[in-house]
Amino acid sequence: MGTDDTATAALICELCRQFYDQGWVSGTGGGISIRSGERVYLAPSGVPKERIQPNDLFVLNRDGDILERPANESLKPSECQSLFFNAYTKRDAGAVLHSHSLNAMLVTLLFDDVFRVTHLEMMKGITGVGYHDICEVPIINNTAYESQLTESMAAAMEAYPNAHAVLVRRHGIYVWGKTWKEAKKHAECYDYLFGAAIEMKKMGIDPTLPPEGTV
Repeated sequence: MGTDDTATAALICELCRQFYDQGWVSGTGGGISIRSGERVYLAPSGVPKERIQPNDLFVLNRDGDILERPANESLKPSECQSLFFNAYTKRDAGAVLHSHSLNAMLVTLLFDDVFRVTHLEMMKGITGVGYHDICEVPIINNTAYESQLTESMAAAMEAYPNAHAVLVRRHGIYVWGKTWKEAKKHAECYDYLFGAAIEMKKMGIDPTLPPEGTV
């Protein structure tokens, strides 16, 4: 790998460790992919994300062809590859995160086809969303295999062009951004909003409605 490759691979490993500490990628689940120019960096499938090393990553082109692979031949590209590429092709994303966050999973049990909240300050951390807006994230149904989600995720992205994520019922979430920093920010803000909505519903407060007296 060149200098840029090594730096991007090291960044993915660092982020995976951070997300593991947050409980988002435990049990080998979840992960992150970053695009640098025409090169896409992808973690292997079914490995502990907190222990991934830079030389464990795959490097692909924008068409999904493998350009470089780990020396360990037992490693396979992430099962999320086609879903990450949905964000690269349909949103020109620079990074995509797949989280198994408990908040992301539980919130899919409380909403039907789309998660909605309004008038929460952390909404402002989502690009293009303000405090008085309605923040929406589509929800698709889970499947037995990750790759089987590709078409329904693509359809949800088409239906909700302003969302920066897609929730998967009883599973987790895919979040993207123009850069890895934006993807990380979106993931953190969405997770906060999911947790807030769960707690608001426990208190009998509808998170989809503005506060009383709001003009």
